[in-house]
Amino acid sequence: MLMFNNLIDGEWLSDGARAPNVNPSDTKDIVGEAVRGTRAQAEAAIAAAKAAFPAWSRSTPQARYDILKKASDEILARKDELGRLLSREEGKTLPEGVGEVARAGQIFAFFAGECLRMAGEKLASVRPGIDIEITREALGVVGLITPWNFPIAIPAWKIAPALAYGNTVVIKPADLVPGSTWALVDILHRAGLPKGVLNLVIGRGSEVGAVLLEHPDVAAISFTGSVATGQKVAAACIASRPMKKFQLEMGGKNPLVVLDDADLKVAVECAANSAFFSTGQRCTAASRLIVTAGIHDKFVEALTERMRGLKVDDAVKAGTDIGPVVDQSQLDQDLKYISIGKDEGAKLAFGGERLNREAPGFYLQPALFTDVSNKMRIAREEIFGPVAAVIRVKDYAEALATANDTDFGLSSGICTTSLKYASDYKRNSEAGMVMVNLPIAGVDYHVPFGGRKGSSFGAREQGRYAAEFYTTVKTAYTMP
Repeated sequence: MLMFNNLIDGEWLSDGARAPNVNPSDTKDIVGEAVRGTRAQAEAAIAAAKAAFPAWSRSTPQARYDILKKASDEILARKDELGRLLSREEGKTLPEGVGEVARAGQIFAFFAGECLRMAGEKLASVRPGIDIEITREALGVVGLITPWNFPIAIPAWKIAPALAYGNTVVIKPADLVPGSTWALVDILHRAGLPKGVLNLVIGRGSEVGAVLLEHPDVAAISFTGSVATGQKVAAACIASRPMKKFQLEMGGKNPLVVLDDADLKVAVECAANSAFFSTGQRCTAASRLIVTAGIHDKFVEALTERMRGLKVDDAVKAGTDIGPVVDQSQLDQDLKYISIGKDEGAKLAFGGERLNREAPGFYLQPALFTDVSNKMRIAREEIFGPVAAVIRVKDYAEALATANDTDFGLSSGICTTSLKYASDYKRNSEAGMVMVNLPIAGVDYHVPFGGRKGSSFGAREQGRYAAEFYTTVKTAYTMP
């Protein structure tokens, strides 16, 4: 059995209570045991990161490049092994798990290169004989709080830029998925990181997370999770003395618009992928399918037929399209919203049943609602499961207005063969990421990720835009 321990100041620590890491595809299968970190351990991790910061922040770009590139190479070489670990602990299918690990490796390769591309500006002053330099510098100790739905990709896209730009790190992964982050930290540790530069503290948010938010030596917090928790993170960072810089990635209630002129096959594949793959447990999932009247019935019929062919089973079993829900609590939430949808008057056109498989697990048949109003709770509140609502509209104008009628603004998409409508939608969709004739879940590793409204706050993640959060700008004057 794997033992997921904490890494503090370069040492693996196994002290304290432990909790089982349960496979949601087979609750009899224990993936490993994770230590439960304490407040004292979190404080020790912060102290180690603070002590390591001066040397790491002034290390050469080559030294940081070498470590991140070495980590990237190992992640990619072990993608099948690590993908299986990920799928066992989180429940996404094995191809999805392997793909996520590959993305983590690509992220580290990209940010290894960013170590060598740190640029500034040199300007002439309006006053004669004076030089101006504008540079970027590391923030200090950065606290990272990551969710369970992408247990290696999200830690990767937070850790990699934090280290590349010279920060030191304390990371707290989600309780449900400690193994993937533990494996990632182990790879980086063995790649040659000096002690204290990267610290892992597995534990509850009420203990470990609270220390990160309260501690005066933590300069910044990057958080991905629920809206309610994100608001608490923001309030704590504002109340902290000194006030912390913070970055929030939260929920989504993402629309996929399907117009009358759409290619039906393309639209159905976009909807099935966006709404149900990864068991719908993506903040970018398309939970609102906004369909114009002329194609509505054909779309619902075709999507329902596609859903009938989706195989829900053990995440690591060959041929599985959709794995289990991550745990009992999330399954209960999904079933609650299916009941709410029925009570609100929506029609459950397909699915929504609890499923039994060979092993005990949290299996749910993907659900599709029709006759949905955009005012219903199932169209306004994030469910975070394989549940989608079809909203019928009369034309493009109503589709756009309905798509934008939400408290969220993360990802959005449209299926159409019209350049006019595609161009207009890209311009007027109130979302941070917009897709045309593509699934709306996910973006490439080298471009910015993030949204608007209640979905995100602060600088974007990923790509070169990550520097906006993980560095601070300094303006310096010199009189030669």
